Amino acid sequence: MKPADDTPFDLDTFLKNLPNLPGVYRMLDAQGKVLYVGKAVNLKRRVTSYFQKSGLSPRIMLMVRQVAKIEITVTRSEAEALILENNFIKALAPKYNILFRDDKSYPYLMLTGHTFPQMAYYRGSLDKRNRYFGPYPNGYAVRDSMEVLQKVFRLRTCEDSVFAHRTRACLLHQIKRCSGPCVGHIDEAAYADSVQQAVTFLNGKTDELTATLHHKMQQAAEALRFEEAARLRDQIQALGLVQSRQFIDSKQAQARDIDILALAEAGDIVCIHWVSIRGGRHVGDKSFFPDTRYRLDEGLDDYGLAFVAQHYLGRAKPDVLISNFRLPESLQNALNEEHGRALQYVADPHSGERKVWLKMAVQNAQLALAQRAQQQGSQQQRVQALAGLLQCNTEDIGRIECFDISHTQGEATVASCVVYEQQAMQPGQYRRYNITRAKAGDDYAAMREVLIRRYGKLAEGDDSDGKWPDVVLIDGGKGQVGMALEVWQELGLHIPIVGIAKGPERKAGLEELIIPHLNVVTQLPPHHPALHLLQTVRDESHRFAISGHRHKRAKARVTSSLNDIPGVGTKRRQALLTRFGGLRGVSAASVDDLAQVEGISRTLAEKIYAVLHE
Repeated sequence: MKPADDTPFDLDTFLKNLPNLPGVYRMLDAQGKVLYVGKAVNLKRRVTSYFQKSGLSPRIMLMVRQVAKIEITVTRSEAEALILENNFIKALAPKYNILFRDDKSYPYLMLTGHTFPQMAYYRGSLDKRNRYFGPYPNGYAVRDSMEVLQKVFRLRTCEDSVFAHRTRACLLHQIKRCSGPCVGHIDEAAYADSVQQAVTFLNGKTDELTATLHHKMQQAAEALRFEEAARLRDQIQALGLVQSRQFIDSKQAQARDIDILALAEAGDIVCIHWVSIRGGRHVGDKSFFPDTRYRLDEGLDDYGLAFVAQHYLGRAKPDVLISNFRLPESLQNALNEEHGRALQYVADPHSGERKVWLKMAVQNAQLALAQRAQQQGSQQQRVQALAGLLQCNTEDIGRIECFDISHTQGEATVASCVVYEQQAMQPGQYRRYNITRAKAGDDYAAMREVLIRRYGKLAEGDDSDGKWPDVVLIDGGKGQVGMALEVWQELGLHIPIVGIAKGPERKAGLEELIIPHLNVVTQLPPHHPALHLLQTVRDESHRFAISGHRHKRAKARVTSSLNDIPGVGTKRRQALLTRFGGLRGVSAASVDDLAQVEGISRTLAEKIYAVLHE
């Protein structure tokens, strides 16, 4: 094992010995956390500049004062440095870098590598055994494409566990959205032909596909196969409808994948609007808002370059990239090297369709900025009102965590914790807790358990699953708040607590607020901004708790019900779960479907169905 390096970091010596080579530098604080990652054509010149300039911006000065150590990695070229910088930013999420936090996993349309490929919505790392189309700007764009493919090419969408065990065609086959390969209604060769047609469509070669279908329709009609000819006619009509809805009138666009990036700013808010055109079809668009709190450079283009690096390096790339900012040659070279061929970069086109497309994207970016500014103004007003209510500074309310307990007469108790931070809900930081120690139906004990589990780790120094909030909101009355205060005393905490109890007849706007650190119990006017903020966070916590509870309860009830049915032992229960892909599938199965499972008679199938639907 390599021994720890305890040698003090000497900044002057480090700067003097920096190489005049391209590479990546990482600035760390005293705790070893990475503050900033940057690339440089010349490491010595770039890194030294941070400690020699007198006209540094306040943000850079703030960062430099925190630097306790610098690490470097030398590369062979600026293009290599850019790729490495991007990898470090994604892996380390440095505080002072421009981060597009919602780009971690874009959706794709996937065709699996099976004999009868499944069409599916997919997020995550790509597997070479399957084929992927995208990335798409959002899930709606993927599902819209899947709906088209189901109507036109009738590809299967069922999971393998369902596909392998069906004995009758499902409803999708009956409504002509699937060709029924699971029960042999289409052979392997014909299904493969449908898949290839779908791939041709996804690659934008719609005219080529339509011509092929026309030729097949004529052949079928001449051979008196009128049913087949009618099916092909319906496919051609469906393709025509798709083209009329989504086609961009450009012969060039049909053969290419084009992305359009529009960068705009208003005040402290920056927006990048991404438009995706695949094979001549506008498949969607999306606005991104990077975190500008730690903006280091004054150039707006820096955000565009950061987006392109994080969005395209290591990911699928279009053939043409149109933007209202210019990409440096080093970034173009890095993208081309990964792509295997040169992409076409068009900055600020002066005429033609590309100018129109970019103008529309810029307009959408500006509209998104206006909406964002309006939302932030409203949220800022709400936070300020809450600060006034709690008698603290607005800056002291950066993070709110809210807890709620959900159960049905003590069954399947679940606690939720939702997070409000940066003036918005943060779903990626939500957590659910299965309550196991508290007595069934004891909400106070359940609240104690979740608070101990949530903040006990933090009190011990373990911040792997969260961080300290500025305010804790409890969905409950004096009893739940009292239990929270006991936990605070036990853990030695001094975080402000606010209880929000439902008003008479549980009507919104009549809630009672309990603020123990001020010894206040109050009721705010229905339109008070602070009440609106607390209601929003409380309602989200309630929704998140209920959805978790219902899932847990349904799972427990089906499992329990199967266990309690005479004649359904371990083997038969496992056979049912395997056949239908899980508990939900068993519940949705008909008596006829249940009776097809090995070891399940018609009588037993009727009994199982009756128990699960009583």
